[in-house]
Order: sequence, then C-alpha cells, then structure tokens
Amino acid sequence: MAQTRFSGPVVSDNGFVGAFTGNVIGNVTGNVTGDVTGSVTLPTYTVTSANALATKPAGKTIYVSNGLAGAPCIAVGNGTNWISPAGTAISAT
Repeated sequence: MAQTRFSGPVVSDNGFVGAFTGNVIGNVTGNVTGDVTGSVTLPTYTVTSANALATKPAGKTIYVSNGLAGAPCIAVGNGTNWISPAGTAISAT
C-alpha cells in the first residue's frame, strides 16, 4: 500500500486505518481499537461533577479525583452510574 505524508491537520469523512506515530490531539468521535504506547489522558471529574453529567454511557471511562472514598480512581459508566474499581458507584466518602 502506498504511503502519503501530510504536514498539517488531516480530516477524514470515513475514518483512518493503519498505525499512527505521534500525538493525537483533540476529540475523537467513534471507536479507537488497538494498542496504545504512551499515555491516555482521561477526562477529569470530582464525584459531584461526574454524577451531575446528564448521561453515564456504558463503557465510557473517566478519572475521578475523589471517587474511591475520597481517593482518586478511574471509573466506568454502566449506563446509570459511574463504577469504581471496587465495583461500587463512585463516592467521596
């Protein structure tokens, strides 16, 4: 397959396929499948701000600064609540 290099922002109406080297900055709408080498920055919330969100989509992952009895944790939406690694809804206490 031929390679094409771009030096500026690239927009696709039908997705991208292949390996990416470098940084992805901005919002990604859709699915990302594959391995990540490096770090992933999750959206950050407190228990209060996370629970105030209108939806808690199943599978969405967030960082909660005080979600595990006041300690930081990641949480995963189940469609109704944000669930901590302890298997319970996030809680600041």
